[in-house]
Amino acid sequence: MPADLTIFDSWHDRAGVRKDARLVVGDEDLATKKFFPDHVVPHLRHPLVVAREDTARRYLAAQHLYQWLRFTERFEVEVVLRTVQRIADGASGVDLSKKMRRYAMKINVDEQFHALYSIDVADQIEEASGIRALPFDFAPYLRHLDGIGSENPSYAKLVQLLQVIVFETLITSLLQDVPRDDDLITVVRETVRDHAADEVYHHAYFAQVFKELWTQLDPADRRAVAHFLPAVIVRSLQPATRSARLALAGVGFSPADVDTIVAESYDQDSVMSGIRFAARRTVGLFRKCGVFDVPGAREAFVSAGFADPGEGGTAALDGIDDIRAAIGGLDVP
Repeated sequence: MPADLTIFDSWHDRAGVRKDARLVVGDEDLATKKFFPDHVVPHLRHPLVVAREDTARRYLAAQHLYQWLRFTERFEVEVVLRTVQRIADGASGVDLSKKMRRYAMKINVDEQFHALYSIDVADQIEEASGIRALPFDFAPYLRHLDGIGSENPSYAKLVQLLQVIVFETLITSLLQDVPRDDDLITVVRETVRDHAADEVYHHAYFAQVFKELWTQLDPADRRAVAHFLPAVIVRSLQPATRSARLALAGVGFSPADVDTIVAESYDQDSVMSGIRFAARRTVGLFRKCGVFDVPGAREAFVSAGFADPGEGGTAALDGIDDIRAAIGGLDVP
């Protein structure tokens, strides 16, 4: 058992669900602070949107916040929990120790808590701001994400495990930047900070799960995994633009302008650049484990839009302190 994972032994005292108070909207925040930072919402930076009045831009930022909170809630429930429960039950397809499976039960509780406070904060902000959330549909994203497994049914459960390993080892600019942005609504900063605090430990856990999985796979399964991984990363991180389209239409943009804003804000090069940034530590983990020693693995990643991942690049995160530093030195226990 890696020494870092013994931090789960203190879970009863450290975990957010055990020690943190309910996150509550402050009365003073909504009138003076932003819902979400412009630099993590591509369409807010588009010239047509920048030229609009502050109330329209504020509406768009609020809708993006609602979308992110609701996405977080659904992703935890429909993607993460289904796999974490399999790990806890010893049914994930990777042979893990009893202690690792008990840690998974703790992560299960963490993720349920993240889902709860995400939707609770969304409800509070909607009520306090008077800006009603537009409908959110997670189903198209989930179908797209699960499509790899649907196309390869003998690997469907393994693909679902890889989805969680990938997502739980990403380091996004949102996790790095939002907790320190004093211009944001305080409860938004607190929500991201508290989520990141638990994710430090989840990152270390799922990095270890992948290491153990990789050692247990036979050569044929390693080849399959190496070729699935780039698509799993890309599908996990590709932005769904339906919510943006609804919000842009809601502030009066014509269908043609909506098409232009979305196409230019979420162009393939920009999206892929963001994916490479968020996945750099995850790819480093794969490199360290030997994924790119599998014939054709490098070519599969390059074809998907990654630079040659077998050549140097960002290292994997090996310890809790490394992960804290990568997220930006958050003051987490």
